[in-house]
Amino acid sequence: MRKIILNLCLSLDGFIEGPAGEYDWCFTDQDYGMTKFMEQIDAVFCGRKSYELLASVGDEMLIGKKNYVFSRSLQEVKDNWTLVADTSGERVRSIAAEAGKDIWLFGGSDLTSHLLKLKLVDQMILSIHPLILGGGNLLFDIMPSRIPLQLIDSKTYNTGLVQLTYHLQGEKK
Repeated sequence: MRKIILNLCLSLDGFIEGPAGEYDWCFTDQDYGMTKFMEQIDAVFCGRKSYELLASVGDEMLIGKKNYVFSRSLQEVKDNWTLVADTSGERVRSIAAEAGKDIWLFGGSDLTSHLLKLKLVDQMILSIHPLILGGGNLLFDIMPSRIPLQLIDSKTYNTGLVQLTYHLQGEKK
């Protein structure tokens, strides 16, 4: 079974984007392990807002990957994307059961929270940037119960960015 790995940037106060949807605060001065991570995956999951962001800024980094956008409101997507309207988790389970490399859960917060509630996320790589945004879109929605995590790796970079890798404990559904 392939792992579904959330890998994203967030501010110290837990935001994945600023009040106006901005992400210009995310460090791009070095690789931060992304080259190695991109070799580990062959599929990407994202929600509608993240898909629209990628479509507007360019999704060249995802060429050669199987790209899925989860949305009940979109009617069509770009050629290199597959639209998934299923919110039950069955389609996610079937994709994860296919042969292949791991799957990058790119975001956003709605899809992440939904998959966490369904216990479909295996791992989280959180790159915590050393700033407080004070507002915007929080990564985590209110969860119906606690989600125990096990820290499996941590890296500190000279920029002050701290990257934490967690395994989600408990049984997958």
